Amino acid sequence: MALNPEVFSTLLVEEQQDRLTVLLNRPDVRNAIDQQMVDELHKVCDHLEREPKILIITGGEGVFASGADIGQLRDRRRDDALRGINSTIFARIARLPMPVIAAIDGYCLGGGAELAYAADFRIGTPAVRIGNPETGLGIMAAAGATWRLKELVGEPLAKEILLAGAVLRAEEALRINLITGIYEAPVLMEAAHKLADRIARQDPLAVRITKSVFHAPEGAHPVIDTLAQGILFESRAKFDRMQDFLDKKMAERRAARPPQEGFPAGTDADSTLETQDRTTT
Repeated sequence: MALNPEVFSTLLVEEQQDRLTVLLNRPDVRNAIDQQMVDELHKVCDHLEREPKILIITGGEGVFASGADIGQLRDRRRDDALRGINSTIFARIARLPMPVIAAIDGYCLGGGAELAYAADFRIGTPAVRIGNPETGLGIMAAAGATWRLKELVGEPLAKEILLAGAVLRAEEALRINLITGIYEAPVLMEAAHKLADRIARQDPLAVRITKSVFHAPEGAHPVIDTLAQGILFESRAKFDRMQDFLDKKMAERRAARPPQEGFPAGTDADSTLETQDRTTT
């Protein structure tokens, strides 16, 4: 069952057969992430956990998300922090069965950056500004940045962003592979959908299992890899896709083979003779 776009007020949702596009939609506060947006992102996850699809998250022109809503954040106390409001939803997004693509234009700061870190892919525009200025507000980046960022860019740069408040421009983010491509704003979503197209051409079960194994703890390998491969070796898609591959290669070899005397170009002389023998006996 498709999501009903009318139940969302902070998100614009568009669903297709193999993907779901979510636009963060609080432009009056630069897409600051508030409790309502978190609740609506949980609804998105509910749907995608039941019906796995590629997720594309974007923020529209000029801003991805400027961070958590400071008006709400200012009034939160210890018990609110212990609830892990943002960290819980970002972890859930990171665990979604199918890949998540963050398409970033403009500011991607604080909680917005941590949302982007939770994605499997990040692409952006030349206007990207990404970082975690939380320590300047007397708090820390507690929704995944302290460990995801270190995994993504390494400890020295992670510390510069987290402890010294460095905000990276697009070129620097690309250089360190925090984003994997820079596109002009008018074609950012086209690039995101092209990436989704490439993912969609793969076998969905193989993609889902590969993502799960990729994020498994180090101690689970190589056992988990072997078990996962055992599951895939029994899938119908494995047989069909491999047979299609072999058939295509055979057809290419036959087409490339020089014609033999008495046979037209692109035919297999041996198979043709076999067919003639069967029909004359």
